[in-house]
Amino acid sequence: MAANIPPVSRLSSRLIRVLCSNPGPMTLQGTNTYIIGTGKRRILLDAGEQDDIQYLKILEDILKEENIDFEHVIVTHWHHDHIGGVHNVVNRFNNGCKVWKFNRLDPPDLPLPDNIPLNYLKDGEEIGTEGATLRVIHTPGHTKDHIVLKLLEDNSLFSGDCILGEGTAVFEDLHDYMNSLRRILELKPTCIYPGHGPVVENPLPKIEYYINHRNKREEEILRVLKEKGTKMSEMDLVKIIYIDTPKNLHNAAALNINHHLCKLLKEKKVLQCGSKWKYNTLDSNL
Repeated sequence: MAANIPPVSRLSSRLIRVLCSNPGPMTLQGTNTYIIGTGKRRILLDAGEQDDIQYLKILEDILKEENIDFEHVIVTHWHHDHIGGVHNVVNRFNNGCKVWKFNRLDPPDLPLPDNIPLNYLKDGEEIGTEGATLRVIHTPGHTKDHIVLKLLEDNSLFSGDCILGEGTAVFEDLHDYMNSLRRILELKPTCIYPGHGPVVENPLPKIEYYINHRNKREEEILRVLKEKGTKMSEMDLVKIIYIDTPKNLHNAAALNINHHLCKLLKEKKVLQCGSKWKYNTLDSNL
C-alpha cells in the first residue's frame, strides 16, 4: 500500500517537503520538492510540473507564513516533472534567485522559458544557504544529467529519481546507473529524501536491494545466453526469464532486458549480432 504523503511536511528544522499535485504510475504520489535552509533566503530543490496552480499556491502560502524567499532553485535532472515548473516559480516569486542544474550535453538542455538564465553545476561543487550546505554528486543513469545532493550538516541525501521511496527506479543507461548506486552506497547516507515517495529512513538496505535486484536479473540473462549458446533477441529472453509475467507486459520487459544487454555489451560480456545477442565466450569472466 502506497504511503500517504501530505501536501506539506516539515521534516526537520531545515527542511520542508512540498508535494506537487501530479500523481501517476511514474510519479507515485507526485513529485517531492524541498525547501532547504533555516534563514530568510532558502533553496528550492526541484519545481514540479509546468503550471501546477495548486502547488504554486501552496508554495506562496509557505513563503508568506515563514517570511522567506528563494535564493537558489536546483533541478536534479531534465525531466518535466522536476524542471517544468521552474519558470512558474521564478516568475511568480520574482526575487532574483538563481537556477541551477548539471549540464545535459547529449542532447543539450533546452532554454528555460522567458529567457531565465540556467547556471550549470559541477560534480563536487557546494551550494549553501543559512543552515544548509549541499554537495553536488553527478549520478548519471536515470538521465545523463542526474545529480543527487548530500546535505553536509547531517549526511542525508536528496536522491532525485535515482532512488525512490517506494518501488524501483527506471533508467536510460544501466551501466552508469549501477555505478551511481555504488557511489551513493559509499556515501553511507543517514536517510534519503527521494524525488517520489516517502522518506527512506534506513537507506543502506534499500540501496543494496537496488543493486542486488539488477545483478540478479543480469545473472539470469547471462545464464540463459550461455546455456542456449545461440543468438537471441530481447523477446526470446523475455519468454524464458519472465515466464510468469503477463504477455501485455512483455514489451516493457524486453526494454528492461535491452538495458541490461547494453550494459553487458559495454563490459564485453555479450556480443551484438544485428538485432540479436549472444554470450561472449572469449571476453566474459563467467
